[in-house]
Amino acid sequence: MVQVMPEIREYNGNTLSYVTDGEEEELGCKLFKKYELGKLLGYGAFAKVYHARDLRTGESVAIKVMSKQRILKKNLTAHIKREISILRQLRHPHIVRLHEVMATKTKIYFVLEFAKGGELFGKIAKGRFSENLSRKYFQQLISAVEYCHSRGVFHRDLKPENLLLDDDWELKITDFGLSAVSEQIQPDGLLHTLCGTPAYVAPEILAKKGYDGAKVDIWSCGIILYVLNAGYLPFNDPNLMVMYRKICKGQFRCPKWTSPELKRFLTRILDPNPNTRITIQEMINDPWFRNGYEEIKYPTDNEFEFKNSSEGEEKGFLNAFDIISFSSRLDLSSLFSNKGNRIDGETFISKEPPERIIEKIEAVAKEEELVVAKKGLGVRLQGQNGNFMVVVEINRLTEELVVVEMKSRGFGRDIWIKKFKPLLNSSPGHVAGD
Repeated sequence: MVQVMPEIREYNGNTLSYVTDGEEEELGCKLFKKYELGKLLGYGAFAKVYHARDLRTGESVAIKVMSKQRILKKNLTAHIKREISILRQLRHPHIVRLHEVMATKTKIYFVLEFAKGGELFGKIAKGRFSENLSRKYFQQLISAVEYCHSRGVFHRDLKPENLLLDDDWELKITDFGLSAVSEQIQPDGLLHTLCGTPAYVAPEILAKKGYDGAKVDIWSCGIILYVLNAGYLPFNDPNLMVMYRKICKGQFRCPKWTSPELKRFLTRILDPNPNTRITIQEMINDPWFRNGYEEIKYPTDNEFEFKNSSEGEEKGFLNAFDIISFSSRLDLSSLFSNKGNRIDGETFISKEPPERIIEKIEAVAKEEELVVAKKGLGVRLQGQNGNFMVVVEINRLTEELVVVEMKSRGFGRDIWIKKFKPLLNSSPGHVAGD
């Protein structure tokens, strides 16, 4: 027998608290002299999330902390790359925003928009929502999901635990760790990776025949709408296989308080046949959905510029995203380059002033009769009738340390190893890389 839960029309509540495992960061510590770490908000298998204060603005942020060792051990590097890449390009009022990424030798830190209201799941656990309130959050959810799909991003793990509420109790989608992008679609036009949360997973994923990322997100949105209105799951059973059979057949019943219009709408979303399942555009045109709906405006791509470095940082210093590149066996640098094909390269850290490093490179280039072009703290070398190229870029890591990055094409790497590297390695300021 299904227990009827009290209806929630208004909110009063705080962020959920969690028991720690004794390995949390030190309370009050200053990360990179930019953020003061606060209490632990929550944790999962691979990350912990803390409240923190931006020391420059005083504003609250959420910091997601991940262990590099665990990422490598669980082969999650591709997931982390994808999540950073996706969050960098998404800017929507109902998607948690990524401010920056920082890293040490052992950990990666995502600095995220802070959602003071906590998980939507915590509110649903206290009772079902009214139909009007359910519709409001569903409209916000669909606006954000449509935005993601228009940019070739499919979340694939939409559920109340991944929906947060901000200070104004507006919805925010988070956790894009299982998301897919258009580039992952196989020649048959479908995705094939099995993922998601059992109670929210679409029938076509269970069938293991490939699936459309947009259609599985729509299914999950339907489950969320049902839960908001009912206070419990449409497909649920202690026996996982029994639950999967119900999902595949689309067998569910709406509670007695559900309006006929919402019942019809849910039936179209939770259609086990992806070919006849309602589309997002059809949802937006549905009379039940359009009740009180206001189209949400968000910046277009040409209005948005992602800032890799924080305002006020000294020009020429390494930005937060690049630091990740200098950690052993976890090179995520390709995420932050707009260049297409990768070329040979290597990186090392030096205590020598960048001007002195450039002087040494120029001296060798002159002896080898190479064409030299300088720009800021960068040098480009060409020779042998254009058959090779070496580009050296220098970034300040701290007041005392610089990062020297070499990229080469053609025979450039051979020239670098034979002529330039020995000179720089013999420098008293050279520091071995990680």
